[in-house]
Amino acid sequence: MVAIALAINLTLAAPANATGVYDMPLNASSDSWVLDDAQRITRLNESNLNKDLQQLAADTGQDVRYVTIHRLDYGETAQSFSEQLFARWFPTPEAGANQTVVVLDDVTNNIGLATGEETSALLTAEIADSIVQETMKAPLLKSNSYNRSFGDATVRLAAVLAGEPDPGPPIIEETINVEGTFATAEETEENRAISTWVVVVLLILATVIPMATYYWYLSVGG
Repeated sequence: MVAIALAINLTLAAPANATGVYDMPLNASSDSWVLDDAQRITRLNESNLNKDLQQLAADTGQDVRYVTIHRLDYGETAQSFSEQLFARWFPTPEAGANQTVVVLDDVTNNIGLATGEETSALLTAEIADSIVQETMKAPLLKSNSYNRSFGDATVRLAAVLAGEPDPGPPIIEETINVEGTFATAEETEENRAISTWVVVVLLILATVIPMATYYWYLSVGG
């Protein structure tokens, strides 16, 4: 009974497959910029992201690391997780000065972003919030594309961290199917002609069938 009660308590205390910051590596990888724990990024795109982020680091001295997780611990948010992970990987202000950590929870599609002191001078809170809420969220809301989400974020981060003008969030175009919404005059006339013939045929059938049935009964009865 004690063992059963203990098992129940453990189940209630920790959601299945929940990820805590201490489930993450102790240190940031020195040869990989993407930690796709939720397995949402294709291998090809992960390879491309690693190349782009490595190039960004070489060009600007700014390190950006992407992390995806599947399900947070109870009470945790993507933002609080990103801040805790940042502190775990970069425990001193000097170590984290030029660092950025972006965390995405694929259960809620919420995103957190934490930066160091020098990075925040380029990546302001306003731009960081726009990257999270607009640049990254747009592909997720439109087509649930994690590859596009991180790809778009990389393009924008590369510009901002290089000291270039912020290109801003992507423009989301609404696709409206105008063609075929209204019938053309020719289509209207054609449909009217078809409808007329259908009515004529039905009237003929309504007249002919009862008459044919009547004469058939007469011939049988006679």
